[in-house]
Amino acid sequence: MSSNTLLTGKELGQALFNPRSIALIGTSDDPKKTGGRPLHFLRNAGFTGTIYPINPRREQVQGEQSWPSIDALPEVPEHAYILTPTEHVIDAVLQCAKAGVKVVTILAAGFSESGPEGAKKEEQLKKIANETGIRIVGPSSLGIVSLENNLLLTANGAFAEPDLPKGQVMVASHSGSMIGALLSRGKAFGMGFHTMISVGSEADLTLGEICASTLTNPEIKGYLLFLESLHGAEELRDFALQAYKYNKPVYAYKLGRSQAAAEMTVTHTGALAGQDDIAEAFLQDAGIFRVDLLETLFQIFPLLDQAKGMSQKEKVGVITTTGGGAAMLVDQLGIRSITVESATDETQSQLKDAGIPGSAERVIDLTLAGTNYEVMSKTLELLQHRPEYDLLAVVIGSSARFQPELAVKPIIDIAATLKKPLVCMLVPDAPEAYQQLMAANIPCFTTPETCADAIAAVFKQKQPRALSRTHYADQSQLSTLDEGQAYDIMREIGIAHAPFVSTSLTSATDKLEVKFPVVAKVCSTDIQHKSDIGGVILGINNRKELDNAIEQIHRNLLAHGFESKDKKILIQDQSTGLAEVLLGFQMDPQVGPIVLLAAGGIWAEVLRDRSVRMAPVTKDIAWEMIHEVKMLQMVSGLRGMPEGDLDALADAIVKLSTLAHRDDLRIHEAEVNPLLIQGAGKGVLAVDALAVQYGHS
Repeated sequence: MSSNTLLTGKELGQALFNPRSIALIGTSDDPKKTGGRPLHFLRNAGFTGTIYPINPRREQVQGEQSWPSIDALPEVPEHAYILTPTEHVIDAVLQCAKAGVKVVTILAAGFSESGPEGAKKEEQLKKIANETGIRIVGPSSLGIVSLENNLLLTANGAFAEPDLPKGQVMVASHSGSMIGALLSRGKAFGMGFHTMISVGSEADLTLGEICASTLTNPEIKGYLLFLESLHGAEELRDFALQAYKYNKPVYAYKLGRSQAAAEMTVTHTGALAGQDDIAEAFLQDAGIFRVDLLETLFQIFPLLDQAKGMSQKEKVGVITTTGGGAAMLVDQLGIRSITVESATDETQSQLKDAGIPGSAERVIDLTLAGTNYEVMSKTLELLQHRPEYDLLAVVIGSSARFQPELAVKPIIDIAATLKKPLVCMLVPDAPEAYQQLMAANIPCFTTPETCADAIAAVFKQKQPRALSRTHYADQSQLSTLDEGQAYDIMREIGIAHAPFVSTSLTSATDKLEVKFPVVAKVCSTDIQHKSDIGGVILGINNRKELDNAIEQIHRNLLAHGFESKDKKILIQDQSTGLAEVLLGFQMDPQVGPIVLLAAGGIWAEVLRDRSVRMAPVTKDIAWEMIHEVKMLQMVSGLRGMPEGDLDALADAIVKLSTLAHRDDLRIHEAEVNPLLIQGAGKGVLAVDALAVQYGHS
């Protein structure tokens, strides 16, 4: 078997999206069938490369010469699309690898998504790719489209659509059917795409690698991702970092919001964060804009271009010719925790001096008088210099439908000179105005929901961080530490814990050096959540109460089926604080290390008041997390409330997050719950801890 040179970067992009020759393995003679569509679409699109239909049972397919096998071709094709049933895919890939084909795309399903047997087949594909260097798209890929190169290498029936509009955005989708759906929906919105690919199961080539191979193409200005998972997260992050450097925005629609939480882990961290919170943290950290609504995908791109130079992303100014339309936008922004800024007294005075009609408070309502070229122009010219606004949103009423020259044309004329990002929202159905604004590269939205969704996506996005590649724990070799050992980890990274001593369940306590009041807890590697089985007793004030408490814990263990032999008792100073938080770390199997801050103690799972970030974090990011946990407002010192040592909490978040690169400690999960926040300047204190190591024999 020959070995190809592993294709990456620009050469990979060439073989994927602009191949000089293509083999269609398993082509059907019927252009209406799935296996016949690629040949039909390629011919209709005017693809200029060489196409080799392969069908050993026919001498001709769709009126063209058919070849019996890849070996029978007069040359080695650069790209092969395997259209055969699942049971023939492995052999077809092997034949392509042996012949020296650079890239194959696999249509068939029935691999890892179908169960253990399918997973074995997918492992075979990975092995072939690793051993031969052939690159594989899929399986379950509905194909590849490059409108720039008239390449319609797809089995997706939606590409029978005539007059496909061309654009500047590349689409990469886990779902094959969605490339067709995005195509048709985009056309309805007047948006075309440059390149589209169904990446399928990513047995070899990941979505990130594929997108990265096109970054040097000057015709591609941005990337739209339809994500079902974060498989290949490291490659996706690497691509997003490169795209940021190329000044090409990346935005995504990610499935999975409905899943309440990840499967329970030893700690609460994974369950509290949930898969969607982790995905949100990853996408933000990678600098990828995430939208909630499908329609936003077709309207946001001009705003992403404007947002590149934004230094602040907090304050929105709303200008309107219709009060009701503006109220809808204000409401939708509020749902997303974005406040519309009121005009300052100085701004109101300047508007009045300029003869601008209407009222200027929370919303600058120009009323019907705003449907006037001069009024709208003067208003925008003035507001672009006002410091209370980072972004301006113009809500246009009925005039947009029949007289766009009144309120829309002044926006188009002034947009190029504006110093702040500007978006428009059309209240009526106004296709002419919409087309004019989008043609002028002015972000235009047709509903308050999509407008607010787009603004929220821009406000949430951050400059991507370059994180070093991290280990991924072997789930088959995990070992839970007892609480005393977990405290050793906390001491190593600099997080203080309440003093404790330990003894066995059967030892006398009279010789222990204990300062009452104390807490008694069972300390065992096989009992993580001690309170659930009566393994914790609080408020112990003397030696007799301590002995009674230990005996009670002994009985509770037996009642819950735990052997008490060899179990330890941890006796810890009973400490108090102004508030309790949960601070957790976890090595997520897809995206890598995360850190979580949440309301702690008994409220952790009840309130689900939390913040998640990729680890490690900086002090500034730790403060962002603190501000996102609503419960912590109670100890922020506002309005006479007590002031907790939140600076010490920020330090503790940073310290726990350093487990991401402490390979010597081999921590897969770690959690402090509760971590007590003490008064200002008095620090934080761990009073319960869990830790799980990987690679422990």
